Amino acid sequence: MNTSVDRLLASYHYELPPEAIAQTPVVPRDRSKLLVVETGDGHQHRQFHEIGNFLAAGDLLVFNNTQVIPARMYGAKPTGAPVEILLLSEQQHNCWLALVKPGRKLKIGTQIIFPARTATAPIPQLTARIIARDEVTGGRLLQFELPEHISLNSVLADFGELPLPPYIHASTSTPDQYQTVYAKVPGAVAAPTAGLHFTNELLDRLAEQGIGQAHVTLHVGVGTFRPVEVEDITTHQMHHEWLEISAETIERIQATKAAGGKVYAVGTTAVRVLETAAQTGRLQPYSGDTNIFIYPGYEWQIVDGLITNFHLPGSSLMMLVSAAIGRQRLLDLYQVAIDDGYRFYSFGDAMLIRSVGLSQ
Repeated sequence: MNTSVDRLLASYHYELPPEAIAQTPVVPRDRSKLLVVETGDGHQHRQFHEIGNFLAAGDLLVFNNTQVIPARMYGAKPTGAPVEILLLSEQQHNCWLALVKPGRKLKIGTQIIFPARTATAPIPQLTARIIARDEVTGGRLLQFELPEHISLNSVLADFGELPLPPYIHASTSTPDQYQTVYAKVPGAVAAPTAGLHFTNELLDRLAEQGIGQAHVTLHVGVGTFRPVEVEDITTHQMHHEWLEISAETIERIQATKAAGGKVYAVGTTAVRVLETAAQTGRLQPYSGDTNIFIYPGYEWQIVDGLITNFHLPGSSLMMLVSAAIGRQRLLDLYQVAIDDGYRFYSFGDAMLIRSVGLSQ
């Protein structure tokens, strides 16, 4: 880490006009703005569909193919008091870790009843009971009362909805607009938003250009979106998230680098998968949890370039991007984007960082 300033949470804050927070994505997806960050001090303003102009044949794009599940559920206690939950991860069969509202009033033993949201649901309601509190997340463990042969996953579409972030409060988006076009493996509670800009047509054009495509999985959870709350960011503890990277993807990465190509991570979650898989000093297949936290001073192992959105002040995502190009340069570029009318956060515009580890 360069200076003590980079360690301070306050160093990652900036002022964002509320109107700059995107409420609905652009249509088509690839007509969003793209801020191209060059080596040195340069940058360019483009549109996302032009991204192929800045990639070369033999480069490799690595996508996170996680799929957002309908993790937000609305129910009530037997008294009728409303309850809202956000499922995070399944701990055992039909036993889920979840964030709950109102948290203080939901004690161990509390029963919650969730009515079906669709007329075609196989059962009219679900019942869950709080069996424990999770000290790490502040959430609760909920045991859903279902027949042994029925999993919550199999009926979740009838009871839950996609959990848009809280800063999206006036959206006209459809559920498919909060999924990447290549989403395949259900399990995320938030979208890997850098990938939302890609259309199938753009992916085809990039393939025709000779740009490779590979996939990893990281189920976006509380570790990604929980705020950093410690003043010295180096003491922040990321929550664990599940990831998987296959031998096939490893081989694609190794072949790309051997041929002189660059590996571009599509989003910060893809970054965390790739860098986790290389933590032993050798890139290798991996399936399991990660709590890797990347901030300025990080020594990059695999990622050469990065596609990312514009992130919340003081977030671990902003710190990761600062590790790629330097904190002050990132803040300067964010101000450039604000002045130029870029749209921020999940449904917002994108940034292409052509080389990581610069301006450190």
